[in-house]
Amino acid sequence: MGCLWPKPGDESGQQDEAPKVYSWERKDRPDPKDFTIENLKGETVGRVPGTINGQQFILNNCEDCNIYIYDHSATITVDDCINCRIFIAPIKGSVYFRDCKDCKCVVACQQFRTRDCKKMDVFLCCQTQPIIESSTGMKFGCFQYYYPELKEHFKKSDLSVYNNNWSSIHDFTPVPGETNWSLLPADLKLEDLVPKPTTEQFAQMDLSTDSEKSVVPLTTGSRRIGSDECCLVICSKEAEDKVQMFTDKLREEGSCILVQTKEVTMRPEEANVILGDPRYSQLVQSGPVIGLQYNGDKVIEKCSSVLQSVMGDSTYFISRDAESAQKNIDDFYSYADMQMSM
Repeated sequence: MGCLWPKPGDESGQQDEAPKVYSWERKDRPDPKDFTIENLKGETVGRVPGTINGQQFILNNCEDCNIYIYDHSATITVDDCINCRIFIAPIKGSVYFRDCKDCKCVVACQQFRTRDCKKMDVFLCCQTQPIIESSTGMKFGCFQYYYPELKEHFKKSDLSVYNNNWSSIHDFTPVPGETNWSLLPADLKLEDLVPKPTTEQFAQMDLSTDSEKSVVPLTTGSRRIGSDECCLVICSKEAEDKVQMFTDKLREEGSCILVQTKEVTMRPEEANVILGDPRYSQLVQSGPVIGLQYNGDKVIEKCSSVLQSVMGDSTYFISRDAESAQKNIDDFYSYADMQMSM
């Protein structure tokens, strides 16, 4: 027979059950107020690194405000904001602007979408094709920003700084004979539209809008460029530090223009087909690769010279000649776009 004696300290013979705690009663449950900025006018507000940590965030009904979100988030919605300057750090999912007008923004995200917005200037890093809907007077430029935690925020959001489709806008509701979006002037300085904050909350942050310090490479995207001579360079993601040195040196020389970049994973047999040489199959075996398209006079010669001085023994691909370069670019970026859409 089983023992019926009560356990020590249990005179009733029964143990007290722990009270049930429901999700809405948990003391460690995030307070929605900590992840919402709303109903403000003429204020400078925001969040510093370590205060959002991948949660969802809401911006709502703000006017004439400077808003700075310096931490990574899951998704962000921005509703009914007027004449605001907004910085939004990397978003793992989507950012959705609705019924906003006369806003200047800096945004990094997986997906970007607007609806019923008017006259917005956006410096953007977007992993997928940005979409505007029922929106007019939209202007776009390439994301340019730096603060010490930004690169880590990209990683935590599963975003690559090399996958930036900032200029490939899809207008979901086009109007015949009208253009609802355009590109910002290439020489426009980001800080002229979204100045760095000067309030005490952000005083200790090391911030820069200088394109030379930007975590995201500055690209021309779909803007027209001066030279038709082009070149494709592909390096292993493992050599990212050397890739940075390479792009820095070419920028300092000022004779080659970085048009677009892409990070993608390829199988050896795919690399063989796309690059036309089985020797480059080893380049993709260690993981993702970074593709860079440059344009400029004598661009292959200049890229090759800098690559040799920077990459050392690292394996890399570079277009052999002007005749094959455009095919290299078309094949590589078509493959990359196909992978992104899967």
